[in-house]
Formats: sequence, structure tokens, C-alpha cells
Amino acid sequence: MQKQNLCLVSVLLLTGLFTTLPEAAQGTQPLLLSQQQSNQQLNELLRQGRQLVDAGNYVQAIATYQQAAYLDRQNPKIFSAIGYLQARQGNFQEATKAYQQAIALDSNNANFQYALGYSLANTGDNAAAASAYRRALMLDSKNVNTYLGLGVVLLRQKDYNGAIEAYRRVIDFEPKNAKAYEMLGSTLLQQGRSQEAVKALQQAAILAPQQGSVQLSLGTALLSQGNVTAGLGAFEAAARLAPRNAQVHLQIGKILQAQKNLPGALQAFQRAASVQPDSVEAQNSIGEILLTQENYLEAIIAYRRLVELAPQDPRAYYNLGLALKERDRIADAIAAVEKARDLYQRQGKNEGAQKAESLLQELKKPATNRNS
Repeated sequence: MQKQNLCLVSVLLLTGLFTTLPEAAQGTQPLLLSQQQSNQQLNELLRQGRQLVDAGNYVQAIATYQQAAYLDRQNPKIFSAIGYLQARQGNFQEATKAYQQAIALDSNNANFQYALGYSLANTGDNAAAASAYRRALMLDSKNVNTYLGLGVVLLRQKDYNGAIEAYRRVIDFEPKNAKAYEMLGSTLLQQGRSQEAVKALQQAAILAPQQGSVQLSLGTALLSQGNVTAGLGAFEAAARLAPRNAQVHLQIGKILQAQKNLPGALQAFQRAASVQPDSVEAQNSIGEILLTQENYLEAIIAYRRLVELAPQDPRAYYNLGLALKERDRIADAIAAVEKARDLYQRQGKNEGAQKAESLLQELKKPATNRNS
């Protein structure tokens, strides 16, 4: 779900807050005066709130609308405005409470129900979000953003059929909605329906030719069909469109590595690491290729970085020890392999521990015996 989806309803959520409230129809003159003063104060708070929203001062705007809500507990649009602003601040728990108050006053407002679903989804309460989206659709069955939101939360719950149905409804209403085709394709792929996924993702690529995420999903779908050449082509297109996406470079590296194109794979993994320096997967792949190429000096650098990123990975220490051994840095190699052995033992990986112990025995032999 995109932030702009919530913005689509913001005007509706804020509209109507600034009409003059009716005065008391009966009562004593002092009571009338008090009610008039209250109305004037309320309208002034609403005016100030709108000015603060326009100025981007959401914190103060929220405080102002909360004062207004204290004066008028029966105006659902005040609570929806608070909810909208809380959501814009990323305070989705507070946004949820505000929208629930708005809905308690106006349960037939589809926009309030949609915004509640959006807020709940962002708190991770996917089941409640799905219920809110469904209530919104009962009130407005043609809102494509609601179907998209529903599809996302159903997908999180692994209700693939429900998500697919939601995305298909979007396509029924908007046959050129690229996001719906992309989400449909990704969901079909998770179900293992690769042929249908490729078809949906190819349509998404036609509708959104500059969208790197579409090419990434399409490449994955094509690979799942065994179409390596076309899959690699899609990943390369994704890399051109989204050069800062580490996952794209990782996928390219895996394909090239499987094809024994180690220089190309290394370059792809290095690009992934430059985009995402804390990527354990990229750093591990770099180290493996450098070891295979017998480039032990750079392998040492790669594995030292890897043990920083994954200090509980015994294999990283073991491979670091191998690279150090080949550079004749025996004391450092022993320290690394001992660390690997200890981690293997702690993790109950007996085979790895035995392998590390065997290497340690070799390292601790006199140099003449070790090299013979």
C-alpha cells in the first residue's frame, strides 16, 4: 500500500470541518451566549488546524484538532482528521483509535473504513485490517485502493486465493492498472503457478516498462520455469531500471555463478554489496568466488567483513582460516578455525566441528610436515 492511497481520502477526511455550527435552538439567553462562544471557539480551532496542516505542522495540528474534539464529541470528521494526521506521522496505533472514534459516529463512511484498514495494516494487525477493508467495500464496492489494500493483508496471511481475487477485481475495474498485475503475478508465483505468474507480470511490464520491481518478479517467475536466459534478461533490465536494488544484483550473481561465469558473478555480488554493505549473502558469495579463484588476499578481506556482519557463522570463520592458511598466516588461521570449531560445537553441528578440528591439526603440524 502506498502513502498516496491515504492521501486520496485526505480531502474527504478534512472537508466539512469548517462550516458554521448551529446555535442552540432554545434555552435561556445566557446559555445561548455560551453556546455561541463555544461555536466560535470551535470554528477558530478548526481554522487554525487547517492552517497548520497546510503548513506541514502536523504535531501542532493534531493538538489543535484534539482541542476541537473536546468541544464537539459528535463530529466524526474531526476524529478522521486526527487519524489522518497521526497516520502521516507514522503513529498508526493512534491513527487506529481516532478512526475507530470516527466510525463509531459514522459507520457508513467508506473512507473512514478504508483509512482504518490502512492504519491497522501498518500496525501488523492484518486480520482486523482485512475486516475493515471488507466493510469499506460493502459501502463502496468499486474502490480499487481498498481492493489493493485487502490483497496485501490477505497475502500476509497466506490467503493466496483471497489476494488473487482482490487483485483480479482491481483489474476488472482498471484493466491498465500495472500494480494490480504486478501483485497478481507475485501472488501466483508464491502459489507455484509460474505460467500464470509470467503472463500477469509480462502484462505489468507492458503497462509499466520503467518499473524495476516488475522485471525483478518477472525474472524470478521465468527462472522458476527453467527459462534461465529470459530470466537473466529480466534481471538485467531490472538492474538498469533499479541500479540501487541489491536483490537484483544478487539474483544476477546467482545465475552467472550457476553458469560458471565467476568474473561476471563476482562483479554482480560486489555491486550488491556496494548498494547494501550489510548484506551477508552478498559478502558470503564474494568470499566463495574469491576462494575458488585462489585470490586469497581479497578473500581474507571479504571474510573479515563477513565475520563482522555474521559473528555467529562458523563457516565464515572456517573459510577465513582457509584463506589465511594459503597466505601462510598460520597463527591467524588457527585463531579463526578455533572460533569456527567452537561455534560449530555450540550450535550442535558435529560434522562442521570435526572438519574444523581436522584443519586445526593440519595447521598445528610443523611447517615441513604441513607442506609435504
